[in-house]
Amino acid sequence: MSDNDYLEQVMANQQRVEGDLRKRARYAAPMAAPQQQANGIPAARVVTEESGGRHRAATAAGAPAVADGPAVDVRITGFWRWKTVIVPPNAHVVHTRRGHDRPLHIGLGMSFSYNPAKDSFLVVPGTMQTIMINAYCICRELQGLLVQGYVQWIIADFATAYKKLDFTDVEDPMRVVNVQLREQAEAAIKDKVATMGIDEVLSDKQPIIEELTARLRSVAEGEGSSDKGLGLRIVTVQIKEAVVSSRRVWENLQKPFRSERARVARLAEIEAETVIAERERIAERERETAQLAADTEIAKLRDEAAAETFDRESGEAARRIALEQEAARQRATHLHETALQTAELDKVRLAREAEVIRVRTEEAAATARLEVDHQIALDDLRRAANNRQTEQELHFAELRQKIANDMSAENLKSRLIEALPKLAASMPKPDELRSVSIGNGGDSQMASLIAQVMSIVDGFRANGVSKPNS
Repeated sequence: MSDNDYLEQVMANQQRVEGDLRKRARYAAPMAAPQQQANGIPAARVVTEESGGRHRAATAAGAPAVADGPAVDVRITGFWRWKTVIVPPNAHVVHTRRGHDRPLHIGLGMSFSYNPAKDSFLVVPGTMQTIMINAYCICRELQGLLVQGYVQWIIADFATAYKKLDFTDVEDPMRVVNVQLREQAEAAIKDKVATMGIDEVLSDKQPIIEELTARLRSVAEGEGSSDKGLGLRIVTVQIKEAVVSSRRVWENLQKPFRSERARVARLAEIEAETVIAERERIAERERETAQLAADTEIAKLRDEAAAETFDRESGEAARRIALEQEAARQRATHLHETALQTAELDKVRLAREAEVIRVRTEEAAATARLEVDHQIALDDLRRAANNRQTEQELHFAELRQKIANDMSAENLKSRLIEALPKLAASMPKPDELRSVSIGNGGDSQMASLIAQVMSIVDGFRANGVSKPNS
């Protein structure tokens, strides 16, 4: 069971519900024990019981609560033997007195005078009670099941109930009754589940409810109008949960349903995929058909546009050819006219050029004649000039010869003496010097030098006389 998470969750929920349903009565301030004994109230009697791991405390009627206080908030007022017990309106009460074989007061919410010395009373809540049931059962297949339910009951005849049931627990007067009814309910559920299959328990809980209701009512209310009942009335019986204790069995029970649901889901997916694929194919076909129609329309429009363009271009080409032919014809006509005009112009030009050539020839002949005449005249002038120059040169040579002839020896010597330094400076430097002495005196050397200079002068003179002839 510790491995069954769902079972643990159900148990935790059950504990929470039990804690919520368990009523906690407000604690009434207890009277001091000595004072209670002095007033004739019995001392508190504490009864400790262990049920389901919980400890409870119970006290006798009239004694203060030791643990959580009494379940019913009963107030006792007055002094000593003149007291009054005030009971809430939703609580049953029975009041007895020593010496009386019948109760003085019995009913719902009845307050009364109370003499602690000889009176006793019992107060029980009149509200509806809820019993939570957890029945661990074995079904027909010998598998463990936890059946969880609840039973709601109420006191219908308190005059019968207080005689047959134990309400002496002041803190929780209904505890013993709830335990007894719970045990009877669990036994009834176990007996019924033992005759049922696990599938029947999990799928249909109504037989369990009917069996449990019948047994509890026969115990609590009695059969027919007999007085064998407990004075209680069963309000409702419900089964909340039926849980398989074994996880493996629970999973195996779920597998057919899960497999079936998986099969249905897969078939639904396949059907959906098939429908989607079919719709996609239809949509694809429609899209392709629309695309082909659009392409055909576009191709048709393109062909029409191309035909219009071809017609327009053909017309334009024909017009251009016609224009070109007209232009060619005009050009041919113009060229013919131009050729004729050019021929005429060529004739005129040739005539003009012939005239120009004739004129130029005449001018060239005249120019040639002029040039010949000019050349002849120039030659004449050049020869005349040469003759005049020759005459002048002859005249100058004659004069020079005359001057040379007229020059004296003394003048020549003096000029020669003046020019000797320049002549000596311009003469090349001799590598060696040889001297020839003629005679023994200085006069003979001087005479020899002069003779040499004279021979040089004679040479110059001879050159000067012969230069004009050259």
